[in-house]
Amino acid sequence: MNKTEQTTTFEEIRRNVAGIDIAGHADHYVCGPRLDDGSREVEHFGTTTPELFRMLDWLKSRRVESAAMESTSVYWISVADVLEAHGIEVVLVDTREVRMVPGRKSDVKDCQWLQKLHSCGLLRGGFRPPENVAAIRTILRERASLTKMRTQCLQQMQKSLDQMNIRVHHAVSDIDGKTGMDIISAIVAGERDPLKLAGFRDRRCKKSEARIAEYLTGNWRDEHVFNLKQAYLTLRFIDERISEYEQQASAMFKALAAASGNPQPPVPPEDKRTGKDSRNAEEKVDLQRITGFNMTDLAGVGYDTAATLVSELGYDFARFPTERHFAAYIGLAPRLGKSAGKNVRQKRRLKNTSRAGQALRMAASTLYRSNSELGAYFRGVARRADRKTAVKATARRMAHLIYRGVRYGQAYVDQGAEAYEKRMRE
Repeated sequence: MNKTEQTTTFEEIRRNVAGIDIAGHADHYVCGPRLDDGSREVEHFGTTTPELFRMLDWLKSRRVESAAMESTSVYWISVADVLEAHGIEVVLVDTREVRMVPGRKSDVKDCQWLQKLHSCGLLRGGFRPPENVAAIRTILRERASLTKMRTQCLQQMQKSLDQMNIRVHHAVSDIDGKTGMDIISAIVAGERDPLKLAGFRDRRCKKSEARIAEYLTGNWRDEHVFNLKQAYLTLRFIDERISEYEQQASAMFKALAAASGNPQPPVPPEDKRTGKDSRNAEEKVDLQRITGFNMTDLAGVGYDTAATLVSELGYDFARFPTERHFAAYIGLAPRLGKSAGKNVRQKRRLKNTSRAGQALRMAASTLYRSNSELGAYFRGVARRADRKTAVKATARRMAHLIYRGVRYGQAYVDQGAEAYEKRMRE
């Protein structure tokens, strides 16, 4: 332990606070509150669990009420869990906001600087959803990772089929559909006759069995069949894991809805939306009960999109003063590039990777042919600018509607494209 002198240039408003510099494989450096003589204690701790509890005891012995730390990768999570579980507030600071501060040449000065800024009230804590929501977020993020792995398996399967000149993706519109997967399953099981493979054709397919059989005639090289089989088996394994993740997320949402205390809304009849968004009405009602607003009333927003928004942002939007702050946080604020009516060159910004913003962009991109009010808005922006701008603008409009619904309970009623266009003409 060592003591160093620092000159106070700002008024101290909280004394019993600490600054922690998080390390991945080295030691965590912790700066305690200012002592009576003006100095600050700095101690270092290891990254093991016993060392984290030693850090906790050290902070408690100095009556620390709050600790500031940078959001360094995932290394901060274990430290924050230990401190919050024992009543010490954790202020998570965006690394980008403090890394450019001059005068810090070592880890020791880094933690001192965090402590000093925190004691002066100059650090803004990052947004963190409640613990029960963060748990669901962890589950859904891992499910999203599995979904990416599943896509890679499909690509490997299609590559193996192309190398054998088996054009399943030409015979059917989607190899991931019922007919495509039945054909691939039969190939993996040893079937090679094109006519028998074409017999798995679903009655909804536009191509005839004879036409499909032409696409399923190729060379059956052993190495490519082996690669196809391994990719197919991996796909089936991933599908089982995804199903388990979805069941776990659904159970956690149901528990969160029960704990919310909000009344149970009536279960609407099953809607006509099918395909990728196949969640039943009860699960959508759970999300509505949690937030007090049915996000799926918005065109383009299905269960998966609503679940992503709830797991990433929680159910209390009071953290965001206005709907514009909310849209800016999830990366949907416009980039005007103007000052005093003139075009100005903008500095390059870091890309916003908010999963909530990405989910709303994806939902907005499906509205070009929608007969809804949002669809009419999308087409109007696309005519004036381009589709890329329309996607972001529509996603921002959806974010505003969701903010009003969750924050203020403002219901959303879709008046339709015709009514919207009539209002615009007036």
